[in-house]
Amino acid sequence: MRRRDFMLGLAIAAGPWGCKKSGSAAEAGGKPRIAVIPKGTTHEFWKTVHAGAVKASRELGVDIVWKGPLKEDDLKDQIELVQSFVAQKVSGIVLAPLSDKGLVNPVKAARDAGIPVVIFDSDLQGGAHESFVATDNVAAGRMAGEQLAKLVGETGSVILLRYQEGSASTTNREQGFLDAIKAHPGIRIVSDNQYGGATTESAFSTSESLLAAHKAAAGEVGGVFAPNESTTFGMLLALRKAGLAGKLKFIGFDASDKLVQALREGHLDALVLQDPMNIGYLAVKTMAHVLKHEPVQARVDTGATLVTRDNLDTPAVKQLVQPDLKPWLG
Repeated sequence: MRRRDFMLGLAIAAGPWGCKKSGSAAEAGGKPRIAVIPKGTTHEFWKTVHAGAVKASRELGVDIVWKGPLKEDDLKDQIELVQSFVAQKVSGIVLAPLSDKGLVNPVKAARDAGIPVVIFDSDLQGGAHESFVATDNVAAGRMAGEQLAKLVGETGSVILLRYQEGSASTTNREQGFLDAIKAHPGIRIVSDNQYGGATTESAFSTSESLLAAHKAAAGEVGGVFAPNESTTFGMLLALRKAGLAGKLKFIGFDASDKLVQALREGHLDALVLQDPMNIGYLAVKTMAHVLKHEPVQARVDTGATLVTRDNLDTPAVKQLVQPDLKPWLG
């Protein structure tokens, strides 16, 4: 009887989260502690992802620790964060990798230490993670390409301003865009090998050079696509400086107050929007299922929407463009 009572007590103590390792960072009451590591912490996109993660943590009864690099090109810092959270023995890690290769070994080390990892936003090579939660970025890039082809009338020259080497999410968007444009033989891609980099400043500088090199001011370029928030804003600033805003067809990716205002002004023709609140929410929710030893999908698609001036003020798009973060971030 004493042995049976002892085993029953263990089961009750473990609760729905299962048995924790000795020295785990889960709280004394058995509440899991999940590290959420974004690519960066400054862009509006990541603030909304953070809000979604907080929402999930409150609903599901887990604690999250939100910490990421300040800039989206600090791979060393992100690797060190993963290693630090492994050393702290957190219950799980939810990670948006800056490099699809550079984080492979740190994630494998986490798994070997008994700490599960869910990847979100941008894919990772290898099979050490439990699930991948993100936009279907190839489809989202294809959406941008089809819209730009329509806007330029199936003819002329277009530019792709890439983001950063090693970023799987934007690489997939760029590939989807190129695939869509190549299906329209009347359109010529005059540049697809220039990278804007992780900041608005670097994207602005690259955009200025691209526009000048391809004689955009002389009407030699009909359209442009930029695959994330910083490259979109950098290109927008370059177009405005050159007096070309509203003259070239321009599609960007992700939203901020300044980009939405540019869309209203006609300086942007469309934005492809992810659902960052849903990305953060589903990433943490997926990890919660993993910690309960419940089955999870290998790939969770969080959706994308093409936003133009025609649908900008619809309720569904307003929710994406201006989510209320106050209940979650204060």
